[in-house]
Amino acid sequence: MRTPLVSVCMTTYNHAPYLREAIEGVLAQQTDFDVELVLGEDCSTDSTRAICEEYVARFPDRVRLVCGTENIGWRANYLRTFEACRGRYVAYCDGDDWWCDPGKLQRQVAWLETHPDCGMCYTRAESFYQATGRREPDEEHHYTDFEHLLRRLTICNCTTVARRELIARYYREIRPAEHPEWLTDDAPMWLWFAACSRVAFLPEFTAVHRRLPQSVSHDTQYRRRIAFCDSLMEISLWFDARYGGGRQRFRLRRKQSSDALWVLSYNGPVREYLARWLSDVRRTPRLALCPEGAGLLVKKILFRRNPEKQQR
Repeated sequence: MRTPLVSVCMTTYNHAPYLREAIEGVLAQQTDFDVELVLGEDCSTDSTRAICEEYVARFPDRVRLVCGTENIGWRANYLRTFEACRGRYVAYCDGDDWWCDPGKLQRQVAWLETHPDCGMCYTRAESFYQATGRREPDEEHHYTDFEHLLRRLTICNCTTVARRELIARYYREIRPAEHPEWLTDDAPMWLWFAACSRVAFLPEFTAVHRRLPQSVSHDTQYRRRIAFCDSLMEISLWFDARYGGGRQRFRLRRKQSSDALWVLSYNGPVREYLARWLSDVRRTPRLALCPEGAGLLVKKILFRRNPEKQQR
């Protein structure tokens, strides 16, 4: 297998119902350069490993498999798969997402080749809700600057292509394995890119992000949803302190609190709402002056719902 210009980093675990669609989206790419697909399989309990091995046998010059004899967890698998990538550029696509545009890689690599100051570029993505089959476009506004991305990360991981040497530098400098409280690896990576290089946005739809009901970022259990949102804001706060001089600390704390209170205004008992609000105010007293805390509480009391349904 020749050294490719682009490596596609695809981590997968128990993705048997979706993996073929993800792989075929990569193999369908039309490029004038070599592309390899690196599959990082982490001892799935379904037929994911067999699907990976099938594609390696069918396309030995285009697909490689990275795996082990025991499950190492999503974060270590993410790093192990990246380290196996040989290309100058690395594109990301998890095993439950897929690419819908065969010109995706050609377009993004052409941009990076002609803009050497740009470390990463991303595109638009469509969301596909597996439980209902509903589709919807992603964010209306997309950002490329550090200040905006701290408050609202509009980068969908399955749309990204980045320079490999910068991703390697991110791992050396940030060492995400030392932050087990971070519940995602892509958010800190792209915030680092925004802080330390230039990020570009191309407005085409090139990928589909599959939203599974029980995934860590889209969990139907409201407490786990809040925990994930809290983690995202803690990541932003960490990067703001390290690269932004802490200038957005209050804005980020306010967003963290209001996001949690918004969820709790629909779910859980009033006492849980009050406990969260008071905890946030103790940590950041200025939040007591913000209207959303009291406003969402009034909404919750006036439109109180069946407690059994709130737990679903």
